[in-house]
Amino acid sequence: MPGCGSVYREMEGIEWAMKWNTSLSEPMVLICMWCLRGRSMANRLFCYMVSRNFWRGWLKQIKPLAEHGYRVIVPDQRGYNQSDVPASVKAYRLEELCKDIVGIIDYLGYEQAALIGHDWGAAVAWSTALFYPERIERLGILNVPHPAVMFQFLSGNLRQMLKSWYIGFFQIPGLPDWLMSLDHFSGALRALKSSGKAGTFTNEDMAAYRQAYQNSGGLSGMLNWYRALVRYRPDLPQNLRLAMPVIILWGKQDIALRPEMADESLTFCDHGERFYFDEATHWVQHDAAEEVTRHLVDFLQA
Repeated sequence: MPGCGSVYREMEGIEWAMKWNTSLSEPMVLICMWCLRGRSMANRLFCYMVSRNFWRGWLKQIKPLAEHGYRVIVPDQRGYNQSDVPASVKAYRLEELCKDIVGIIDYLGYEQAALIGHDWGAAVAWSTALFYPERIERLGILNVPHPAVMFQFLSGNLRQMLKSWYIGFFQIPGLPDWLMSLDHFSGALRALKSSGKAGTFTNEDMAAYRQAYQNSGGLSGMLNWYRALVRYRPDLPQNLRLAMPVIILWGKQDIALRPEMADESLTFCDHGERFYFDEATHWVQHDAAEEVTRHLVDFLQA
């Protein structure tokens, strides 16, 4: 990507791969998606963005956010692409994933973050805001519900339980890893493409995802996120409400998550707003890129 560089940093025994714009004189946005404001950079705003796969999940938002004066940093989360891939399932507990977020905020010298996430990145973003509310200035969520809503629907909503069948399949040790890796990850790529619509992913995108799967040595690290969720269900804080501003952006054509989960999630937010995208899939930041970016910029500047 023009104007971007790469860096590797080790924190708490995990090496992270990050991309950022090379001009350090500008504010920066981090792509796991958060936004941070801290004393070390005075009046500058720092945004950290988190997605399910790797930094490319936010490709269509990086440049526009940078043009609005945000410093952009794009880390691959543990288990993905060029960041470390711990072998133990326990290393992917939600509590550990939240510590990763706070660890990067600390490493970069900030006190608070406006954190924005999609898919698994959104699950981590919700949870980080619950476990570390003093570190999150504002929260943006794309197509994943509040953890309490997710667990409620997974245990008591038959339609959602049927949509989430793959979580059970992923619990089988080794089998899904092998099946989805056959023929140069053709199974994983078919599943990815079928979760969007025509045009959600380009041929260039698919080639980049295949390379990311190869870079991480296979799919086990990614699948371990699902395994850890079942084996080590997190103990959420007693207070499940969020006091910081929250925006929820939701593509209604999501094949895996029911849209009413967005409204249920809003009930846990003291200062929340929700926007539906009727024609967008789970990959709303791809399908409605300009609208999503506009909503995020307005939210960050509010």
